[in-house]
Amino acid sequence: MARRGGKVAPGQLKLRSGRQRWLAGAGLVLLFAGGAAWWEARNWVPSRDEYPVQGAWIDAGDLPVNFHMLKQAGADFVYLTDGSGGSQRDPGFAESFAAAREQKLQVGAVHVYDPCSSADGQAANFVTTVPRDSHLLPPAIALDIDDKACRAPPDAAALDSELTTFLNQIERHTGKPAMLLLSRAFEKRYHLAVRIDRNLWLEGDFLSPSYAGRPWVMWTASDSLRTAAANHPLRWVVVRP
Repeated sequence: MARRGGKVAPGQLKLRSGRQRWLAGAGLVLLFAGGAAWWEARNWVPSRDEYPVQGAWIDAGDLPVNFHMLKQAGADFVYLTDGSGGSQRDPGFAESFAAAREQKLQVGAVHVYDPCSSADGQAANFVTTVPRDSHLLPPAIALDIDDKACRAPPDAAALDSELTTFLNQIERHTGKPAMLLLSRAFEKRYHLAVRIDRNLWLEGDFLSPSYAGRPWVMWTASDSLRTAAANHPLRWVVVRP
């Protein structure tokens, strides 16, 4: 018991000192464990034995990217964002395209689709930016909910109509069926995977995603991979064998 005047009995002092040391030691263990987990997460990629073909998705916010270093990090391919909607183009697309090709990386294009913009305008933006090249990987259409950019999103029927028009035009340009890069929120709202028959590219850090209700072909396994190829975290993508 503590004595009057705030003094502590010797036995209790030893007890408190031991407990404080234990808590300090436990805190250090947790700190190091948390740091190790954070370091592992920022450097984690899926096993090559399970997913032999891997690569990255690059947009303007990731530049500059050293594509030689990206290949050294294990990338077999790279997808480059050509633009967004009907008017926004990635100014670094052509330069990144040439740099990736120089490193013998396979290249594909991602268009960030705006449900509130016309299909014709978006298709024109795509075909103006992305070259007609039989060696390109299948194009990918990124579909996500952005309430600031699209304040009055269309209903499912209107979305299907415009998106189908857009797909027809860009697939005519590339000569290949497109992939639907579906976010979890977009799929939850529109259930697009069961209505439009295209290969799926899904997202989910560290855990293989299943939110579309059918198998995916590509998976963004990490959106925060640190490599020597860029000053910013990159999105790392794998292909189902």
